[in-house]
Amino acid sequence: MLHGFPPIVSVHSRVLILGSMPSVASLDAQQYYAHPRNAFWPIQQALWGISAQASYAQRVQVLQEKGVAVWDVLAACKREGSLDSAIDSDSVKINDFKCFFDEYRHIKAVFFNGATAENYFKKYVLAKISLPALVLKRLPSTSPAHASLSFEKKLAQWQQIKNYV
Repeated sequence: MLHGFPPIVSVHSRVLILGSMPSVASLDAQQYYAHPRNAFWPIQQALWGISAQASYAQRVQVLQEKGVAVWDVLAACKREGSLDSAIDSDSVKINDFKCFFDEYRHIKAVFFNGATAENYFKKYVLAKISLPALVLKRLPSTSPAHASLSFEKKLAQWQQIKNYV
């Protein structure tokens, strides 16, 4: 069984970026989006002016200061490798979003890092608990497995996050 990370979040958070489950590289590094070809951190660098040389702790701090939270829909699951398609759907454990949104009431928008995160959220969270009115938007996955869009096209779609912080 694989277990995810606690959220990157602060009292200033206005938006939440949700992935599905950390990759093998992320789990090994104990950092969100640690795979060197994942576009998540380069996109965040472009959006928020984060230095490419910034440490993980510094990148996290900038996101918190900008009002951006990061988490995953799944708290745990069984999966061989890193692909979302390899997740054993019978094994999934969902993070406690009711408690999360009760504590972080200023979050007004949820952005999904790809379709799998959106699908799990809609199936296991929206269908089962009452949440505050939230803007829900799927963004193109930053995973290197989803290379059909260029970095520039992904970044252009990810820019909309800035409208909510």
